[in-house]
Amino acid sequence: MTQEQLKEVKAVVNDIIAAPSCCAELKSAAQTWLDAVGTDKETEAAKILIAEASEDITPIDSLIAFAGSDAGRNYFGADMAATLEAHGKEIKAKGAENCDCAACANAEKLLSYKDMLL
Repeated sequence: MTQEQLKEVKAVVNDIIAAPSCCAELKSAAQTWLDAVGTDKETEAAKILIAEASEDITPIDSLIAFAGSDAGRNYFGADMAATLEAHGKEIKAKGAENCDCAACANAEKLLSYKDMLL
């Protein structure tokens, strides 16, 4: 990986960490990878980060179903759940396959760097 590519990947990883919608496990894996860059632990940390990012991208149908459920309304509040459900349906109609929140979008972007990371 070139220094420019590394800079790009680090920016995406930092965006993942900064995303309010990012779960604790992905934030931890992202920070662990950042801390491991340039060490003999980098590849192992990258494998963990890629696995966690892959697991944490929410399919659009799952977002719509959760936001439209009682559990979603309890978690987000009725107004936010309705907004998320409507947004999910809107982006699905435009062809989206996954949630487009900052955590999911950046996790998906990170996966495009998979071959460079490994």
